[in-house]
Amino acid sequence: MSTAYQPHERFRHEALLYSGQADFVDQVLPFLQEGIAAGEPILVVESHQKIGLLSDALGTSAEKVMFADMSEVGANPARIIPAWDDFVQRYGAEGKRMRGIGEPIWKGRPQDELVESQRHEALLNVAFGNGRPWWLLCPYDTTQMDDDVIQEAMRSHEFLMEGGSSRRSETFIGIDASGEPFDAWLGQPVPAFSEIGFGVDSLLKVRGEASRFALRHGLPARRATQFVTALNEVTTNSILHGGGTGTLRMWRQDDKVVAEIHDAGDFDQPLADRRAPGPSTIDPRGLWLANQLCDLVQIRRVPDGTVFRLHMKIDPGRPHLEVLVAGSD
Repeated sequence: MSTAYQPHERFRHEALLYSGQADFVDQVLPFLQEGIAAGEPILVVESHQKIGLLSDALGTSAEKVMFADMSEVGANPARIIPAWDDFVQRYGAEGKRMRGIGEPIWKGRPQDELVESQRHEALLNVAFGNGRPWWLLCPYDTTQMDDDVIQEAMRSHEFLMEGGSSRRSETFIGIDASGEPFDAWLGQPVPAFSEIGFGVDSLLKVRGEASRFALRHGLPARRATQFVTALNEVTTNSILHGGGTGTLRMWRQDDKVVAEIHDAGDFDQPLADRRAPGPSTIDPRGLWLANQLCDLVQIRRVPDGTVFRLHMKIDPGRPHLEVLVAGSD
C-alpha cells in the first residue's frame, strides 16, 4: 500500500508498529524513498544503530536525509518538540511537504523518562495539529514494548502503520485532550528531604540553600550552577504566576539530585516549557530554560496547584549538545 498523502492534508501523526530491526527497515524504507523521490525535506531522529541501518539501506540516497541521534535530541523528552519546530520552521516553506521519523521510547528507558516521552507524544498533536501539513512517523517495537505502551501510542497517534498498511486509530484522544493538564502520579520524595517555603523576599536564600544542597549531595560545580539556575527560573515563575509563594523540596535519589517546587498556580499552557522564547527579553523563558539545563523536568497538576520536579544527574555521561538539525539544505 502506498503511503503517499495529498499536499492539502494537515499534520499527520502516525505510530509505526514494527517487529524487530528487519521489519523496522522494511517498513521505514518506502516512507523515506517516497519522500526523497518527491524532494521533501526529511529528518530522522533515531538511535545511532538505526541511523546506521537506514543509511546502509538507502545507499547514496542517504545524503538527501537529515539524521540526528535521539539519545542527544531527546535525552530530556521536552527538548524534542523544539527540535521538530526548528525543522518545520527551517524547511517548511509555504505549501512544501516534509517528513520526519522520531522514536523517543525504547526498551530500557527509565520509567520517569518513559512517562514524559508519552506526554511528549501527546503534545505533538497540540504543537503541530493545527499548523502546516507534514508527516511524522513514530516507531514502536512491539517485540520490546509492553502492551500498555503500545495502547498509549494508539491513543496519542491519529494514524497507525503496520505491515506497510495505514489505518486510523480507533482510540485516538484528539488534539484538545492531548493538551489537557497532566496529573500522572509522580511518587513520593525520599524520606530524607529538605523543605523550604519561599516568597518574593526569600529567593536569594533559596538559591543559596539549593547550591549548598547540590554540592553536598555530589553535583559537580558546573552542574550545581545549572541546577540552581533552573530552580531559580521555576521559583521566580511561581512568584509571578503561581500565587506569589511556594514550597521547595530537595533530595538525593540514586544517581541524581531532585528539586520539587509546589505552588498554587494553574498550569494551563501545555507547551509553555517547550516553546523556545522569542528575541524579546520579556518573552517567557523560565520553564523552557529549565528543560535546557536539567536532565528531566516533570510538571503535574495537583488539587491545590502545580508541582514542578527538576532532575539533575550526578554523572550525566555524554554531555548535552546544542541540538541543531544536521545535514544539508
